[in-house]
Amino acid sequence: QVQLVESGGGSVQAGGSLRLACAASTRIFSNYAMAWFRQAPGKEREFVASLGWSAGAEYYSDSVKGRFTISRDNIKNTWYLQMNSLKPEDTAVYYCAARLFRVATAPSDFDSWGQGTQVTVSS
Repeated sequence: QVQLVESGGGSVQAGGSLRLACAASTRIFSNYAMAWFRQAPGKEREFVASLGWSAGAEYYSDSVKGRFTISRDNIKNTWYLQMNSLKPEDTAVYYCAARLFRVATAPSDFDSWGQGTQVTVSS
């Protein structure tokens, strides 16, 4: 397992942007795949985006495709989620999760989780 710390959440008006960051404490950061999930009140945790350890393995949910971009910085041991054109329905607690090597999209596939960061989008 790896320790993950998220940052960058906040409140924004519809149409605005936020960038979330997920810092990982590991010496083998480049071997990890990660994903962002979100959970709104009263709803199940849902997949947002995932990024593999190798180039090209990048996936998005239909609800965020074209608006959100996932990326990684192997020097800073940090993953990012750039969120543009935010909508009120994007309001949720956002979690990052990590696992070795293989990219995945189900919460049960990940064994390391961050504490979550709140994103609130007002109309």
